[in-house]
Amino acid sequence: MFKSIFTKYITAFMTITLISFILLAIIMSSMITNYSFDAKSALIESASLSTMQSINTFMHISDDDIIGLLDSDRDEIRKTLAVQSQNAEALIFITDLTGKVLISSEDNSTLWLRNTVPEKIIADILAGKDVYNFSDLDGVFEKKHLNSIHIIYDDSADAISSGKALAILFISAPSAQIRGFVDQMSRTVTVSILLVFIVALIAVYLISEKITEPLKEMSKAAKSFARGRFDVRVPVRGEDEVGELATAFNNMASSLEKLEESRSTFLANISHDLRTPMTSIAGIIDCILEGAIPKEKHNYYLQQIASEVRRLSRLVSSLLDISRMQAGERKFNMTAFDVCEQARQILISFEKRLDEKKLDVVFDCSSDNIMVYADADAIHQVIFNLIDNAVKFSNEGGCLTIKINAKEKKVYVSVLNTGKGIPDEDQPYIFDRFYKSDRSRGLDKTGVGLGLYIVRTIIERHGEEIRLRSEYGKDCEFTFTLSALPEGKVTKTN
Repeated sequence: MFKSIFTKYITAFMTITLISFILLAIIMSSMITNYSFDAKSALIESASLSTMQSINTFMHISDDDIIGLLDSDRDEIRKTLAVQSQNAEALIFITDLTGKVLISSEDNSTLWLRNTVPEKIIADILAGKDVYNFSDLDGVFEKKHLNSIHIIYDDSADAISSGKALAILFISAPSAQIRGFVDQMSRTVTVSILLVFIVALIAVYLISEKITEPLKEMSKAAKSFARGRFDVRVPVRGEDEVGELATAFNNMASSLEKLEESRSTFLANISHDLRTPMTSIAGIIDCILEGAIPKEKHNYYLQQIASEVRRLSRLVSSLLDISRMQAGERKFNMTAFDVCEQARQILISFEKRLDEKKLDVVFDCSSDNIMVYADADAIHQVIFNLIDNAVKFSNEGGCLTIKINAKEKKVYVSVLNTGKGIPDEDQPYIFDRFYKSDRSRGLDKTGVGLGLYIVRTIIERHGEEIRLRSEYGKDCEFTFTLSALPEGKVTKTN
């Protein structure tokens, strides 16, 4: 049930939301209940004070106590009680000190069924005990009431000094009124919470679906990759984290597709580069064994065999170099050497090929000797490969330029040639393994697309960088950096 991230996400979110709403409902219900009781208590307390003031006024005007008033002005007192009872929505009644009900705001009150308040309650009230604010008054009412109780004292001078009690005033509001209001509010809050919960559920479902849909599409695409299909792409929606993930996923797919294409190209190239010299070697040997080639030409054809064998050796050596560097087995012997002198020696080794293509050579070195700290053999391989490519892809009668400049703590080595250059669409992939910009093999008939990959790997393993600048149809320039030899630096092995 909880295998999918969508199910886990929506279940967790809705569980948290539901628990939050339940806690909110409990808190709000408690607050509403407390508020209702406080508000009702304040209301009946206000009514009781008004009633007490009215009774005291009656007694003062008539110069009679409450008992006498009930005989002479019962109707007026009842009207006063009825008004206050209506305002407070509560029952108002007065008892004597024995608990007998003397008058009530309602003639037909259920109170008259009992017609008396237990003497124990009267005694507690007279003793000042405040324990009946929320009570059924020991059976006077069927259910608990919210009560406000006041003692009516004699207002004569002698009675005031002695604190003589005459009667007791009760104002009682049924708790059912409060409970009904609380229940109604609770139902309103509950319905509101349910509606909000449903809306939240729909919103979370849609948001979760929107978030997880790209992940589902990525999962399908990944399964396609496992089957060897790298042309599948994931739609990018928005610029959030999921959108960035989709973009990264598509970039990875493009890289895999390009790698697969490079691999296929490599297999085709390597098959061609292995088959061609082997076929040539086998053909020459068969002709020699069959006597089809005169003995005086054996040396010439043996030289052809040797050339093809060296070609196979270079290919195998490149593959071994890549394997060793990827496995981290090739260690660099860091030494101090003159990179200008090294470049001169390498350039001299290309003299024959330079003459064949009638290339003008420009060798620009900012100083006669520029010392660097690097692996001399590895940098020799880098410069050799770059010059080899430059000669190979230069147009006949063109120009080959080598520049070496020292700036601060870096040495910049550039190899530039005029010629066809590299198309813009091929430049981002020119350092990839097995990648060949000249796929028709019109200019490069021997390479397999490993030279520049080896060059970049060596430079990066030195902690340096290599850049390409090419204007298609005009020229091509590779520039890499080396660390200048620090003062006092000694040779050591890395």
